[in-house]
Amino acid sequence: MRVLRGRAATIETDREISRRLLSLAADGEPAVRVWAPHRQVAFGRRDRRLEGYDCACERARAREFPPVERDVGGRAVAYDGETALAFARAEPVADFRCGTDDRYERATAAVEDALRSLEGSLDPVRGEPDDSFCPGTHSLSLPGVNDEPRKVVGIAQRVRQDAAVVAGIVLVANRDQLAAILESVYGALEVPFDPDTVGTVASASGPSDSAVVRAALEDALIGDAATVAIESVAASE
Repeated sequence: MRVLRGRAATIETDREISRRLLSLAADGEPAVRVWAPHRQVAFGRRDRRLEGYDCACERARAREFPPVERDVGGRAVAYDGETALAFARAEPVADFRCGTDDRYERATAAVEDALRSLEGSLDPVRGEPDDSFCPGTHSLSLPGVNDEPRKVVGIAQRVRQDAAVVAGIVLVANRDQLAAILESVYGALEVPFDPDTVGTVASASGPSDSAVVRAALEDALIGDAATVAIESVAASE
């Protein structure tokens, strides 16, 4: 298994690093990456079709969150450049018509294990509150105010004929800023969103150090791989 660590100098070059995961998997080598992407709002294909998309991009820029377009569907997600983590695990596939549910299950279980291994006695639950950011069927929540669930993890999957990647976001800290930027862009898109549904590891009494959470996620996603080769990505500017 190849493990990529670090972040490239720009948003675009960093995205190229992530695209390599599928290429590695297509060549027969599973790959894992867990990192903090550059500060940005990443919009999905569904967002780009909405009349408010240009306004949403302007609102993101005004808050110094450069807007980018993701390669996959879904709704907007925000990265603060420090505490919002992305993760991805790519693997070869023999038949692209099979294995989707199993890949989702293994990735979700790995992220659950990582969160439970952290200090704070975290107890993630599957699912998300109504009107969450980037709503989807594969999410994890942690308790917030009055133990009401708040979304902390979103997971998606991309499948090609020769490889598949399960990827997602984990919000570690900086809840108020992330909720505010998401409220602004979702408002422009006129997509239902409740900022109170945004959670973080830290606001659920877990660690606020993204490096600690990153290491736990990486270990869990690597799992029991027999051999692991570490590849360092150029540091960010």
